[in-house]
Amino acid sequence: MSSKDPRVDAVPPVGRGAANGWVIGDDEEVIVIDPGQDATAVMSVVGHREVLAVICTHGHAGHCGAALAVAERDEAPVALHPGDRQAWLEVHDTAPDIDMEDEGRFQVGGVTLEVLHAPGHSRGSVCLYCEELEVVFTGDVVTQAGPVAREDGYPNWGRQLDAIGARVLTLPASTRILPGHGDELTVALAEKRFDSWVSAGQNPEDFTDPTGGE
Repeated sequence: MSSKDPRVDAVPPVGRGAANGWVIGDDEEVIVIDPGQDATAVMSVVGHREVLAVICTHGHAGHCGAALAVAERDEAPVALHPGDRQAWLEVHDTAPDIDMEDEGRFQVGGVTLEVLHAPGHSRGSVCLYCEELEVVFTGDVVTQAGPVAREDGYPNWGRQLDAIGARVLTLPASTRILPGHGDELTVALAEKRFDSWVSAGQNPEDFTDPTGGE
């Protein structure tokens, strides 16, 4: 792949409770997904490229804390689902610029990000699917360890499982899941683990890996 081709660059989490950040685009322009809490770390990955937008998969501080600072240099809009407006305003004094909707689209570097509303972890949680690069950014909807809890546990366990089934497991099996925490996996692997997550209920320590660590 040429360095000019669209690609995904990772921004490692910085700080307690911080999330994986992602930069998608080419050598000229990018979109930042879940900028976390350290704008400097994000911008070191972005470099000279223009930030077209900053998208937060939901409104919790570990994912959106640095959103305004990252957007500032290029006057980029910040996007969030309106279902998480209240959570966002607990972190920031001003509202985001774009209220995302299910099936909304963002374009960058010749590829498209499709918004998949996936409530459960929070009312406004979304995944972002890029068919061209065969990746889906899932925030705290699902990780290798399963559905992600909040500090208050699972406010809507059933709905979070439904979102995983309807919005993630229906994607092509080879799609890479780039989560908000931990290592990446594939849709195929998530599908193999899904029944164990359901069986474990709201006790993440009971989650098992039927694939033997595959």
